[in-house]
Parts: sequence; C-alpha cells; structure tokens
Amino acid sequence: MELLSVNLGRAKAVAYTDNPEGVTGIDKRSVDGPVRVAAPGPKGIGGSGLAGDAVCKKQHHGGDDQAVYAMAREDLDEWEGELGRSLANGAFGENLTTRGIDVSGALIGERWRLGPEVVLEVTSARIPCGTFQGHMDEKRWVKRFTQRGAPGAYLRVIQPGEIRTGDPVEIVHRPDHDVTVALAFRAMTTERPLQPRLLAAGEALHPELRKWALEYVEKHGG
Repeated sequence: MELLSVNLGRAKAVAYTDNPEGVTGIDKRSVDGPVRVAAPGPKGIGGSGLAGDAVCKKQHHGGDDQAVYAMAREDLDEWEGELGRSLANGAFGENLTTRGIDVSGALIGERWRLGPEVVLEVTSARIPCGTFQGHMDEKRWVKRFTQRGAPGAYLRVIQPGEIRTGDPVEIVHRPDHDVTVALAFRAMTTERPLQPRLLAAGEALHPELRKWALEYVEKHGG
C-alpha cells in the first residue's frame, strides 16, 4: 500500500463553481516535496489539513473532520475506462491518491499511518456537488458518480507531520464494526434508511453524519 501522489489545489476563478465568490480549489495537482499535514480547525473556520492546499467554501468543505480527502488510483483507473480519457492523480480533487487500499471499503474509524509520522482516521464519504460536475465536464456526473458508489474517504488528522509521494501506507487500526465509507455514502444519498446503522461507528463518525443518523432514528425509529 502506497501513497502515489500528494495533491494540492490553488484558488482558481471558474464559471462552474457554486461558490458565491466564484473560486474553487478542486483542481489539485501532484507535488514532489514534503507536505505538512495537521488538523486545520473547526469546519467553517479551518480549511485543508495539507499546507498549501486551498479550500474556498469552508461552510461545506475542510475542517478537522474533512481535513484530507483520499481516492484510490484503482477507482480512477476504472473511471478512465468508462470515460475514455486519462485521469491524472488529483483529478477528482483528492489530496491523496493511493494504491493498494480499498478506500471506499475502509471502515469509519480506521486509521492509516502515512510515512513515519502522520496518522489519519477515516470519518466519512465525499458527496459530489455541482462544482465537481463542472470540474469534470461530464453529463449527469453527480448521478453517475453516486450510482458507482465508490466516493473516496474524508479523514481527520490524529498525528501531524510530513508526507510525500511514495510514502508507504499502513492500516494501524480497524474498528470492530461494519460501517464502511461506501455504506455511509449510500446512507447519505440513495438509501437513507441505512442511517441508523452508521451509529455503530461511534465517535469516529463525522459529527454531521452522527447528527443526521440520530435525527433519523428519532423520526423513524431504527
């Protein structure tokens, strides 16, 4: 298991973003040197967990529980076949492009060590938005991405430090439940009755998902 690339984005003015300020950091590019990783602060205030990476709509992106976004190279390769075009590492706006890890199959609360220092914890799934669709320039992209059900994972920073392209990735903790990123994604999008199952992930679950799941249980039972 390895980190194929570390990807950073700069704020860029584009016509397709739903950000009122008209800029987005979704166009991320691979960088060679070491990158500092640390908890950025609460959502709405903190941005990316990676130094030099722009988060332009902080009410929806970034913050401690969405500090880092990871995508498997294997999933990008599958999309290449479907779309008929090449997808560089970072093409989906991910900070980390990995190989050898089932990112969407990772458990909420699973912890990864990257290189000698950094430890990250899986919190939730990425939800596609209009900016993502505009960036990809593919018809019905949000629907197609949702139907595939392999969204990649958001992670929080447990132990800060530096990472770089080529670092080994080791899974150092797997929690004792069956709540995967893919399951969380389905519960958030196409299969809302799954939401009570997310509560088995405990405190590791993204606070917003936990709130939604508790509200679902209060309203519908489960």
